Amino acid sequence: METVEKLTKTLRSHGMKVTPQRLMIFRILENNTSHPSAEDVYKRVKKIYPTVSFTTIYKTLETLRDLGEVRELIIDEDRKHYDPNITNHHHVICSTCKKIHDVFEDFSSHVKLPDFVQENYTVSGFQITFYGTCTMCT
Repeated sequence: METVEKLTKTLRSHGMKVTPQRLMIFRILENNTSHPSAEDVYKRVKKIYPTVSFTTIYKTLETLRDLGEVRELIIDEDRKHYDPNITNHHHVICSTCKKIHDVFEDFSSHVKLPDFVQENYTVSGFQITFYGTCTMCT
């Protein structure tokens, strides 16, 4: 994700308002490695702006996703998480506590694409998600 200042310019260039609530969302996400869910962001913003709606948070996160400023991670069907680090990397998720950690390892030499994919797609990237139990939960 870009810095708050660059992100503000990007939104304005797309004709979008930069409200205090949106700025707070940007600040929460900037350099955040905890992969917060929309609910996590909502709780933090609501402490400062008690009248903010969950819809505002969710739509802002969707906008950031659509602009390529955050990655949306779907860990389970009920909750999406957001990763402001849009560089190529992978994730490991604890099956017990659901914490998500980044994995900065290049697996490109280990991945063999199925023939169907190679014949029908020009692949621009991939993401691997590992699941297990972290040392805090074992």
